[in-house]
Amino acid sequence: MATKGLFLLTWVFLVHLAGIYLYTRGFLLTRLALSDVSRCEDGECTLPPTHKKAVVLVIDALRFDFLSPHPPEPHSPYHHNVIRLPQELTAARPTHSFLFEMFSDPPTTTLQRLKGITTGSLPTFIDMGSNFGGSSINEDSFIGQLRLAGKKIAFMGDDTWTTVFPDAFEPNVTFPYDSFNVEDLHTVDEGVIEHLFPLLQDNKQSWDVLIGHFLGVDHVGHRVGPDHPTMRAKQQQMDDVLRRVVDQLDDDTLLVLLGDHGMDRKGDHGGDGDHETSAALWVYSKGPQLQHAKSVIPRQLLTTRFFPGSKVPNRHIQQIDLAPTLSLLLGLPIPFNNLGTIIPELFWHDKAGKDYTRALTLNARQVNRYLQTYRDSASGGELDGSWRGLERAWQAVHLDVNAKDQMTQWLAMAAYTREALAVCRALWAQFNVSLMTLGLVLLVAGTGASAFLYFKLGAAQDKWESWSAEVQRCFVTGALRGATIGLVTYFSPTRYVKGLGLLDAALFGAALGSSLAVIASAPPSLSGLSLRSLRSIPLPLILHALAFASNSFTVWEDHVVTFLLITSIVPYALTGFTAPTSRLRFRILGFSALFAACVRLMAMSTICREEQQPYCHVTFFASSSLPSPPLPVLVLSVPVALALPWLVKRFLKISQSDKGAAGILLPWILPGTLLFGTAFWIIEHLDSSEAFGQEWAGTLRFVRTLCGRFAFAGVLFLGYALWWLVPLCLKISSDAKAGSARKEVTVLGFANAYGAPYALFWCLFLGLLYPATQLTGQIVLALAAVAVLAYLEVVDSVRDVRSLDDVFASGNPSAILDPDALRAAAAPLRFAEITPLALLATHAFFATGHQAAIPSIQWKTAFVLTPTLTYPLSPLLVVLNTVGPHFLIALAAPLLALWNVAPLPQPAADVQVRVNAVRAGLGMMLYHAGLLLSSAVCAAWLRRHLMVWKIFAPRFMLAAITVIVVDLAVLMGVGVGVGRVAGRVSKLFAAMNTKANQ
Repeated sequence: MATKGLFLLTWVFLVHLAGIYLYTRGFLLTRLALSDVSRCEDGECTLPPTHKKAVVLVIDALRFDFLSPHPPEPHSPYHHNVIRLPQELTAARPTHSFLFEMFSDPPTTTLQRLKGITTGSLPTFIDMGSNFGGSSINEDSFIGQLRLAGKKIAFMGDDTWTTVFPDAFEPNVTFPYDSFNVEDLHTVDEGVIEHLFPLLQDNKQSWDVLIGHFLGVDHVGHRVGPDHPTMRAKQQQMDDVLRRVVDQLDDDTLLVLLGDHGMDRKGDHGGDGDHETSAALWVYSKGPQLQHAKSVIPRQLLTTRFFPGSKVPNRHIQQIDLAPTLSLLLGLPIPFNNLGTIIPELFWHDKAGKDYTRALTLNARQVNRYLQTYRDSASGGELDGSWRGLERAWQAVHLDVNAKDQMTQWLAMAAYTREALAVCRALWAQFNVSLMTLGLVLLVAGTGASAFLYFKLGAAQDKWESWSAEVQRCFVTGALRGATIGLVTYFSPTRYVKGLGLLDAALFGAALGSSLAVIASAPPSLSGLSLRSLRSIPLPLILHALAFASNSFTVWEDHVVTFLLITSIVPYALTGFTAPTSRLRFRILGFSALFAACVRLMAMSTICREEQQPYCHVTFFASSSLPSPPLPVLVLSVPVALALPWLVKRFLKISQSDKGAAGILLPWILPGTLLFGTAFWIIEHLDSSEAFGQEWAGTLRFVRTLCGRFAFAGVLFLGYALWWLVPLCLKISSDAKAGSARKEVTVLGFANAYGAPYALFWCLFLGLLYPATQLTGQIVLALAAVAVLAYLEVVDSVRDVRSLDDVFASGNPSAILDPDALRAAAAPLRFAEITPLALLATHAFFATGHQAAIPSIQWKTAFVLTPTLTYPLSPLLVVLNTVGPHFLIALAAPLLALWNVAPLPQPAADVQVRVNAVRAGLGMMLYHAGLLLSSAVCAAWLRRHLMVWKIFAPRFMLAAITVIVVDLAVLMGVGVGVGRVAGRVSKLFAAMNTKANQ
């Protein structure tokens, strides 16, 4: 019986995994960042500089047509031919001024594009560098090479530069400005202007390279779009700035103007559209000419393209070509990880192109060295499929700069660098919309099939075993047929899905086929639809899912969840006001108030993400800059650790279920575990704050590690062992009846025979999570535990009210005197009863100091069991800390089916408990699958959004991880917890039934 329910839940889990796998393969981009640095002490890997200094100006979101002399038609009066200086100088001085359109690799966000511009590589959402938690660049770059050469760099503008290069700029000439406030159109630009011109006029040699990053054009685009008078005014301001810069430029300074990316027609960016990936580049030399006046560059070396809507082709390059080009122009080595190719026009200093030959040779050697190193790295297997072609291209390159057939040499070297770029781009920097679509199809089908299963289980009830066996046959058959169709489609000549492998095709077919088979076998009944049925619409889930369509609601999800969670308890409180007895009114209103109070107290613990500033204040720690527990938390931590087991025991005492295993676990094992877990973090605080001086550091570290180990050992070796051997919380006694040979059997804990043992099972995982959570989080977990138990009492009391209402409505009020009649009238589990627990799981995640952002990961927990980083314990502890709150609350879902359910009559009670436990677990999985589906759809739809990689992609990752964690928790709860408890209870009371009937 348990196996059938577990089989259904496992199938749902596997479909979720398949959908997540295919979607993430198309959405999340990965690359290994090598830490090697290009060095050449003898100068053999660079060229003599053409200029002593350089001014690099970045106008954020400067799309190419904003500078183009031949903009697309129809012309816009707001952003075409407004910034005119670059086209004027290019026409007047064609050997000194060059205008290019650059292709900026997606994701087209400032952080990622600055990495590409300065390193020449292809940044992705997940850069597996040495500093996993930060945004700084840990690979070789143009900026790093300037520092190695002893050059001074001045900077002003977008503070993203100081994030990715925290120690690169001269302190006295660095002026960063906040880049996040899109509503502010002028502060950053005015700040850049304020500091730019005094430095240009400075004759004290305080800088060698000056970088200014303007944000106004980008902010105008986000706020009002490019076709607006405000955009024209902003571009006129930029044109005026450029004219002043050129006037003050000396002959030894190179001017480079560029956009980090473009913008779409709405003014947004982030994706891979033509307008988003199109950025402008203007290079101007006031002194020496960049290209020989009589030179003729072969057309084969110059790529062109038509900007969308334009009738005149323009010179087109890759944005990452800027890294090797600027490096060699300033006499620096090319960054080690560069995949760009030098721009020919800027190195054709003589008629024959000798400098270009030398520069291209250095470029090709550098790319080959990088590929060889990457090939030898841990991720080198990524190049297996393309390595033979790369080797052939390299063999065609002749490195002799004096070769007679220079054209062949140029073409071979340029072809090699472009082939390397094409190979790596295919691996790292492309959205695969086809795979994302397949993943979404599976998520939609799987969620729909899960919903059908949930409703069908509610309708089947006593007949669910035979029905589930039929469904198992359906989805196994559907999976086999779907996999076969997937394989056939893969081998057919009409294969349109890029990047889909053989196993991917089989996986998609199997998951989709089985989902459709389940839907076909469990169609919902429409006969019972009415206006009253609208009350069962899961409105909190719908609102929660819709929130992911907005970056603001996603950023403030912790507040949204608090509101939805408090709102979800209101219908129960309203039922309490109309309950037929004073006892039920008191219980419903009292426990509802306790639940709401716990939720509000949990919400007082906050950790702030960057986007919430300055409207968020950190309370999880003592301050935003001091990661230690607040003083009230230090004071309350020990009393809370002692009070929590006592409170759990008090809840069980309501149904006289504090006997048996509860009499040992709750007074002894659980308090010891919680106290050791609290002691670890108190000692850790004393150690890190050096409260007793440095000489006590070794002792404190030893003692705290011992506390952590005792805490985990108490749960794993004592708690779970005892629960497995003696799970029941019953006390059975028998007394002889006066004047009768029969004995009267008294069973204390009878009313909660199923719920109490499972509550102990749940508390043991709470004890496992407790020491892996910091002190503020421990108090939050205690509040969450009380909230769960209070909510269970609310649901139980509301069910009693419904049972009484049904009895009164039946026309036989005297049936109220028969307890068995009340139990028989109990309604099946409702999805609305699962919603508060699902919301509580997300609420607990935020309240324990987490956010949908990598910086919120609490790395300290890696050292609970060991004083140093130890595999696999340290990563497992970090995972436990991060996903533990979701796992804990999801593990409580079966309690909705077990709490205060009497174990008689058998086997009917056992059947009802098991089917409702499966439904409760399935409902929890369904809620979080709905959130995953919504976040995946929003991330795909908004992949061009400014904040896709900062907000929407991390939220999708959290949703995907959460679904996996919740599914595993439900499988563990139903398979281990419910299976063990129901088996023992059924065995005991079935035997008592037999004896009673003899």
